[in-house]
Amino acid sequence: MAELKAVTASLDARTTKIRNVPIAVTPEGFWCCPSQAVLQKTAKNQNQQAKTKGGASPPASKASSIQRAPTISSERRTHSTPTRSKANSEEQRCLPGENATANPPKPVNERPQKQHKISVGFGQLEMSDLKVVLYGKDGVAVKMSVHKNILAENSTFFADKLSRQSPVSNIEVTDCEDVEIYVETVGLMYCSDVKHRLIKQTVPRVLRILKVAELLGFRACVISCLDYLEAVPWVGEEEETVVSSVRNLQIENYGVGPVLKRVGSDLTTPPSDTFSHIIELVLRSNEDRGRREMKSLVQKLLKENSTTCTSGSSDLCAETLYRSCQKCLESLLTLFQQATDNDFADQSLNIKEPVFQKIALEADNLLWLTEILADRNAADEFAVMWASQRDLAGLHSKLPVRSRHLVSCVTARLFVAIGKGEMLPSKDTRRLLLDLWLQPLMDDYNWLQHGCRSFDRKVVEEGIGRTILTLPLEDQQTILLSWLGSFLKVGDRCPNLQKAFEVWWRRTFIRPYAEQQGNRSQSGRS
Repeated sequence: MAELKAVTASLDARTTKIRNVPIAVTPEGFWCCPSQAVLQKTAKNQNQQAKTKGGASPPASKASSIQRAPTISSERRTHSTPTRSKANSEEQRCLPGENATANPPKPVNERPQKQHKISVGFGQLEMSDLKVVLYGKDGVAVKMSVHKNILAENSTFFADKLSRQSPVSNIEVTDCEDVEIYVETVGLMYCSDVKHRLIKQTVPRVLRILKVAELLGFRACVISCLDYLEAVPWVGEEEETVVSSVRNLQIENYGVGPVLKRVGSDLTTPPSDTFSHIIELVLRSNEDRGRREMKSLVQKLLKENSTTCTSGSSDLCAETLYRSCQKCLESLLTLFQQATDNDFADQSLNIKEPVFQKIALEADNLLWLTEILADRNAADEFAVMWASQRDLAGLHSKLPVRSRHLVSCVTARLFVAIGKGEMLPSKDTRRLLLDLWLQPLMDDYNWLQHGCRSFDRKVVEEGIGRTILTLPLEDQQTILLSWLGSFLKVGDRCPNLQKAFEVWWRRTFIRPYAEQQGNRSQSGRS
């Protein structure tokens, strides 16, 4: 590795005030330019110490993991002397992608700009033949003593600048956005193994190096940064930052494909097939904990993606879910028929129990699919499917409540979705749902309240009541009077639909007379 040193720069000894500025050097000998915040903090501390000690030099700072340069100068830039004016006329101010221009003359009465100037040397200083000065924000400037052949060999930007005019002894880069990383990137030109230098760096810092390396046309560094980003894990929001930075590379022949393959695939398998396979794996799982956790995760991910999916992908997702619903319904009906067969009652418990477990599993799968469809506002067709399951509803009462209660949870979820406006089934579908499935739900209600942790009684009762109130008044009356007979017999073991009953009462007994009185008063005024 090339030897790296720090030298003291003094452009005008008569107006320069010397300050010690900490520049860290790694154990391997690689200089690291301090951040602007460190420079400002150090200068402030040194000013305070100079006041308290009458201008005495402050002791050198100590650190356990780095070495400190013994003497680095901080200079005040001035434009009032002929010597400085002559030096400015010989230097080139360069921006990446712009032509070098001479420094414009400064007014005589303009106050000198205070700057903290640092001098950094790379390689053998006695062989240095080029000065590169970086002017950053907040008055920070860094002068680098470098070698033309190293910069021209590694950087297309510097090669272009050096080829335009010969001899060139100074290059200035004004308005440098990231002085610290700029110095580090130039230092990497002196390293034989750039990728090795990036080990143990953070992803954000490597992205900063990548940006500067691209501006300088430092191809070896860009490729090393891409190799680093392809291998290192991305944590949290780093993924979006990495993908955005890599896609914004101006030159396409760097080979960004390996990095982007982490977030994109060249496979020809349609995403719908992969999604269908995932749903099938979850539905067929026999391990309770794994199935429960993956159902929760998949449902959460689908809910997050529901706002970003295009209409085409949303349709493919709905088709997959409805195919799974149809399979579950067919399997559930077969199991109901098996469990209600006359010979089944005479079977041993070892034969019955697996059937009841399968019924509970299929009902839970169906409830999960219903939740997903309701979250995506795509459950209208399922409501039609559920309202047509007359055979399944007829066998419901013949099974033990502990085996069938999850089927009633499906009914409850549909009523909640209708009550919240998450689905808009037709009037006939709503009436069929209530006629076919409300009574089985009422039969299982006591078990649901005490044996199902996820059951929210108030939400379900509100959903049932609102669904009833969407029907014509005559249908409301038929359903609510039937409910009233059950409620007066079993009390809390039945859904409490008193709010819906009050609304129906006002619509039936109060509203007609109120409208008649209103019509009479209007006719009297006329």
